[in-house]
Amino acid sequence: MDTPLNAQLSPVTAAEGAVIPTRVTAPPGESFVVFLIGARVNRWWLLPAIWGVATAMSRMMRELQDDPESGLLSFEQYGGRTSLTVQYWRSLAHLQRYAHRKDKAHVPAWRRWAQQWGLTGAVGVWHETYVVAPGTYETLYHHMPAFGLGRALPLVAAEGALTTARGRLAAALDDQPGDTAQRDADEPAAAAHAA
Repeated sequence: MDTPLNAQLSPVTAAEGAVIPTRVTAPPGESFVVFLIGARVNRWWLLPAIWGVATAMSRMMRELQDDPESGLLSFEQYGGRTSLTVQYWRSLAHLQRYAHRKDKAHVPAWRRWAQQWGLTGAVGVWHETYVVAPGTYETLYHHMPAFGLGRALPLVAAEGALTTARGRLAAALDDQPGDTAQRDADEPAAAAHAA
């Protein structure tokens, strides 16, 4: 999103996986979707169902990574008895479009789950969807490689108005059109807290 806030910021770039030694943030002026999805192994001895769910998820993630037009911006994965994949999507429409396309890996995998794997109880599946509006989030990364939302959105130096969490949220709100009366009323309190 090209906003007045983003126009004033200097992008920070680093090689994939390289630690960024400075404080950086993902500018809070973008809207996006966070989709959490995972599975839980309930009956470890039913390996075919567990293997089926795991390989289906891997196939879907490869398919999404190979298609920049899918709308998937970035993701992180964590294993264990209960797995977690944190996905960042450009929009809810992109996520739903992928979920319902019969020519992509998700629909056949979901059908197989409903007709075969889900009946065994060997693996539970879950997901949560969060639609995030501009100005309703803030991030900070220090001595970290690009991670989480910082992999999905461009990173900028966390300096000036972006030094504090309150400042990052306020900068995003100031960058949005609309009623500024409440923000103006909160300004003296925010300045006193920062001092």
